[in-house]
Amino acid sequence: MTRSVLSGSTPHMGLFIRTFGCQMNEYDSERMEGLLSRDGYGLAERPEDAGVIVINTCSIREKPEEKTYSEIGRYRDLKEKHPDLVLLVTGCVAQQKAAEIIERFPVVDGVIGTHRVGEISDIVREIKEGRGPVVSIGLSDECRIDSYPRRRGAISSFVTITQGCDNYCSYCIVPFVRGRESSRTSSEIVRDIKELTAGGTVEITLLGQNVNSYRDPERGIDFPELLERVAEIPGVGRLRFTTSHPKDLSDRLFDAFRTIPVLCSHVHLPLQAGSSRVLAAMNRKYTKEGYLEIIDALRDARDDLAVTTDIIVGFPGETVDEFEETLDVMERVRFDGAYSFKFSPRPGTKAASLTDAVDDEEKSRRLAILQELQREHTLCTNRLHVDTVKEVLATGTSLRDPAVITGRSVHNKVVNFTGRHEDIGTLIPVKIIEARNNSLLGEAIHNHSIRSM
Repeated sequence: MTRSVLSGSTPHMGLFIRTFGCQMNEYDSERMEGLLSRDGYGLAERPEDAGVIVINTCSIREKPEEKTYSEIGRYRDLKEKHPDLVLLVTGCVAQQKAAEIIERFPVVDGVIGTHRVGEISDIVREIKEGRGPVVSIGLSDECRIDSYPRRRGAISSFVTITQGCDNYCSYCIVPFVRGRESSRTSSEIVRDIKELTAGGTVEITLLGQNVNSYRDPERGIDFPELLERVAEIPGVGRLRFTTSHPKDLSDRLFDAFRTIPVLCSHVHLPLQAGSSRVLAAMNRKYTKEGYLEIIDALRDARDDLAVTTDIIVGFPGETVDEFEETLDVMERVRFDGAYSFKFSPRPGTKAASLTDAVDDEEKSRRLAILQELQREHTLCTNRLHVDTVKEVLATGTSLRDPAVITGRSVHNKVVNFTGRHEDIGTLIPVKIIEARNNSLLGEAIHNHSIRSM
């Protein structure tokens, strides 16, 4: 994702951000944008118009890491032409490979780790004073998210509630690059959300590597209680959260789907594998049967709940029969969507040293089968919405047709519909008339009460 476009900024005060990876990285990019805006920087349309370029990186898999090095190379000539340009690398690859980045790429002026995003203004200042390259990658035991200027009028906004992870899944690099798990205070979170709703935000997404393990370090408030408190804030029209770990879902969280109207009918719940033996090797701390019980409990709490997931194929030692178990879970759950990947060993994780690897050709075969099955399931779940009226948060216009309004339903489905431009930023009743593989088509019903839906 590229963060860009604020007209009126001069080249040396332009900011260009290239973001790879998850929602946490998107949030960090927004933080850096907000912090540098205090120093007069505005978003630039192109890297050529920037005085500061930030590459915000991801290392969850090998391919995004390769993209980081390719992206740095893209700016080599630009940096040589404009020596005053500040080139920064941030995020998970920066946290993990800071020394290598500085050694391999002399054009890089600074490397900022995942816990040091708040220092970006000071680091840019040091570099401009000739004290570069600057490396800041220390991890903290506390969740420190300082207040920063937000773009007013953002319809949907992320709010980080936790950082880091203590689960140490055997394939995952996150605990090593994001640190140990820690939570923000509920008072800080409520303050941020009140500021956002006052500026026009309608939808709040609570964010963390493992949001449902949240616990207020001062008051002991847990995640279900935090949901209740956020839902009571005036102006919160919708509430979402991501990402959850199955082992930390509780009866009280199930009840939240029964009792909190603004809590959207969608949960992202990573499965990763359908074999209990593979799940144990992944250190996931639940079984296939336990996962299915959680899905049943969630759907008992809210029968129209949309469920999306993450799945890894070809984990070391995964047999064909165990892969078939993953397909079996997919058939039983009927996920609305799935992010699926071939296993990619990450240096430093336990799984990187496991033997009995599945060869790449077989991993590709399994991934193709899984993704084709998921396409069928996604289309089937989308078709269930045809001829119904759904509440859609209108977020903008379609890239393909500016006359078409686009938004998301409470089930996190993309909905493109005929409506009015003044609908953007509001919750609109939309009649769904067609289902496609990746979206729904509909018509706005302006005389229809959302409450009757």
